[in-house]
Amino acid sequence: MKALVTGGAGFIGSHLCELLLQQGLQVTAVDNFETGRESNLATFGDNPDFQLVTHDICQADGLSAIFSGADWVFHLAGLADIVPSIEKPERYFACNVTGTLNVLQAARDNNVKRLVYAASSSCYGLPDTFPTPESAEIRPQYPYALTKRMGEELVLHWAQVYQLPALSLRLFNVYGPRSRTTGAYGAVFGVFLAQKLNGKPFTVVGDGRQTRDFTFVTDVARAFYAAAASARSGEVYNVGSGDHYSINRLVSLLEGPVTHIPKRPGEPDCTFADTTRIRADLAWQPDVSFEDGVARMLASIQDWSSAPVWDEAGIKKATATWFRHLGETS
Repeated sequence: MKALVTGGAGFIGSHLCELLLQQGLQVTAVDNFETGRESNLATFGDNPDFQLVTHDICQADGLSAIFSGADWVFHLAGLADIVPSIEKPERYFACNVTGTLNVLQAARDNNVKRLVYAASSSCYGLPDTFPTPESAEIRPQYPYALTKRMGEELVLHWAQVYQLPALSLRLFNVYGPRSRTTGAYGAVFGVFLAQKLNGKPFTVVGDGRQTRDFTFVTDVARAFYAAAASARSGEVYNVGSGDHYSINRLVSLLEGPVTHIPKRPGEPDCTFADTTRIRADLAWQPDVSFEDGVARMLASIQDWSSAPVWDEAGIKKATATWFRHLGETS
């Protein structure tokens, strides 16, 4: 069996490649290294069953040849983060929508047996129901969420019209080793770990009582494998931890002083996945507890030694676009 992972040098993609190799598959990772890092592949990059191909999925030319011989395709390549998506929506459309179209066409050209898409729970926006089921109303709040949802629509449409065996996984608040250490202000774990390393207070948004469905990356990788190994197609599944945890709980586990910054428009007070369907259909469930996951992050805290150290003033400047564009509509 041969698997191809777009975004294979990225945070989630590298963990998925590692799992697939452990399961005995031959793996090709495709990445343009805009956000992926070769260091993410250090633990398995010399495996004879692994190969790395440098290519941008926005470029359709040559993509189909890369997919030749692939049985399973996992499409994880894409751009994340809220503020950059507001500032550069055309780039996000090109990568997350047109890039997904290119991947689907390359998969069709090569008659792949399975395609699994990495969708985002941000498509739910500010949901009304918790835990949030897959049937909840779609309410994207910013271009990143919208373009990931548009990519999902393409995947489901190709499954319907072209009978491409495909599933979409809506991921909730994924964290773990190899997550991003540079770039735009974003994921809370990276922000907090760099602050802890530098003896700075944790910048907690609002009162810190907001909760997130923090899901450990190895559990997410197993969900992708379970989806590919199933016989289902045209379905959407939430991937979450089975619970939700407050930011105050997170900082208590990380241990350190706290400073509070203003609550941001368009951010939900709670993210909490209803995982009933994926547990029943794919026999998947998470294994890593929140406490264990946080301990693993602390064990690898030196990975954030060169990460940007955000403070209240820096965050205010970095999120000015966020408040300007989302404040009136949220």
